[in-house]
Amino acid sequence: MHRTPFLAAALAAVVLVAGCEDKPATTATTTAPSAAAPAGPVDYSAWAKGKSTPVADPVYPKHGNKGLDVLHYGLDLSWAPPTKTLTGLATLRIRPTADAASIELDFKPYTLDKVTVDDRPVDGATVTAERLVVPVAVTKDKPVTLAVAYHGRPATTPMPSHRSDSEPLGLTITKGGGLWTMQEPYGAFTWYPANDQPSDKALYDISVTVPAGFSAIAAGTPTGVKGTTFTYRSDVPMSSYLQTLAVGKYKKISAKGPNGVPLTYWYRAGTDDKLVPSLRKSPQFLTFLEKRFGPYPFATGGIVIVDSASGMETQQMITMGGKIKKLDAAAFEEDLLHEYSHHWFGDAVTTSNWNDLWLNEGWATYAQYLWEQELYHFSDTALEDYLRTADADLRKRLGPPGHPKAANFAESNVYYCPAAMLKELNDALGDTKFFALARAWVQTQKGTQQDRASFIAFVNKQTGRNFTKLINTWLDSKTTPAS
Repeated sequence: MHRTPFLAAALAAVVLVAGCEDKPATTATTTAPSAAAPAGPVDYSAWAKGKSTPVADPVYPKHGNKGLDVLHYGLDLSWAPPTKTLTGLATLRIRPTADAASIELDFKPYTLDKVTVDDRPVDGATVTAERLVVPVAVTKDKPVTLAVAYHGRPATTPMPSHRSDSEPLGLTITKGGGLWTMQEPYGAFTWYPANDQPSDKALYDISVTVPAGFSAIAAGTPTGVKGTTFTYRSDVPMSSYLQTLAVGKYKKISAKGPNGVPLTYWYRAGTDDKLVPSLRKSPQFLTFLEKRFGPYPFATGGIVIVDSASGMETQQMITMGGKIKKLDAAAFEEDLLHEYSHHWFGDAVTTSNWNDLWLNEGWATYAQYLWEQELYHFSDTALEDYLRTADADLRKRLGPPGHPKAANFAESNVYYCPAAMLKELNDALGDTKFFALARAWVQTQKGTQQDRASFIAFVNKQTGRNFTKLINTWLDSKTTPAS
C-alpha cells in the first residue's frame, strides 16, 4: 500500500502520491443451483503448496480463524450491473488445524443459496455480522471441501485508519456498473468466504463472467477468456488481502518485462489515458528492483487502474488508484515502484500478522527511497537526516512501528521508521552484504509467512552478526534510536 508524501517532496520538491451496515442474517436453502464438489475421494495433495500455519492476529482478532488453513479457493463468479448482483460459487479446500464443532469464516452477508461439505448439503448454515458459520464438525488435519453458492449486492466495510486516502474496504460498485476492491487489512470477505488474515496463504482459481463489453481482472496469472468469462490462477500462495477484482470497460496493453516476463496494463479509455505512459515504464521499475533483490518472483505482472485514491500491491496485478486531481507523473511512477517492490516484500514473503506490517512497508519504502536517490542524486547523509527527522515526529505521534494501533492501520510510522532501521542495517553491512541479505530473504523464503522473530533469526544467520538489539530497538523504542 502506498504512502504520501515521500522523500522526494522534502529533498527535490517532488510530491509522491506515495462502512456499510450489516444485512440481517441469512440461512442456506436448497432451492438454488447445486454447489459442485467432486465425487469420491479428493486428492488434497494437489493443493499442498497452499499449506500455511495460521495464527490469531493480535491487531484484528475478530478476523480470520487460526483453526482453519484454506489450501485453495475456487471462485466462480458472475456480475450483473443492471441489478448490481454478484452471484458466486466458492469451493474451498480446507485443512482444519484443530478439532472444531463448526466451520467459521469471514463473509459479508449475502443470500446463501446452497452450502455443502464434501458434497453433502448442510442445513442451518448462517452468515451474519461478517461471519459465516457452517454447523459441520471438523477434525484436525482431515481436509474437507466446503462449497458455498450465494448471491447479493456487494457492500463494503469500514477501514480502521486515519490516512488521508482512507476509503471503505472491499468490493465497491462504480457509477458505471463496474467493480473494484482493495482489502488491506481485511475485506476479501465482502465478495467471497475467506479466512481473512495474512497468515493463511492459499492457491486460487478464479473465473468471472461479465456482460459483453466488460472485462474482469483478478490477481494471479491470466489463463484465458472464453466468451465473456475471464479466468485467473494463482499457483504461488497468496494471502486474502492480496487478491483483487476489477470489472469495467477496460482496454488492455500487453508488454514484456525483464527476462520476458509478461506484463498487462488495464485502463479505461477516456479516463486513464494520461496514466498509460507511466504504466509503460514498468519494465524499468522491475529492472531496478531485480538488480537489488533478485528475479521477479512471479510468472506474470501488471497493473489495473480503479476508481480509488490509493494503491495496493495485489499479487501479480497491482490495483492502482486513478482518482488523481492533478497528475504528477514522476510522483505516480514512484508510487508504482513502491507497489512493485511489494511483490518481493509482502507478496512473495508475507507478514503473518498485522503487528509486523513494518516488514512489508519498511522494505517497500526503503526501495522507493533508493529509487528516488538514483533519480534526484541526493546524498546518503541527506537521506539519513530526512529519515531521522521523520522518524522522531512519527514515533511521538503514532508510537513505534513494531506495535501499531488497531485504529491507525498503515499510517506513516510503519513506513518511515522501519525504512530508517533498514538504512542503519545497510550502513552497518555495506551495499554488497545488505543486498545479498535482501535477495536471500526473498528468494529462499518466498511463498511463506514470516514475523519479527524469523526475520531477526534470518538476518543474524545470513550475516554472521547479531543485529537483534538494533532491530528490536528500532521497532520498539518510543524515541529515535541513536546512530
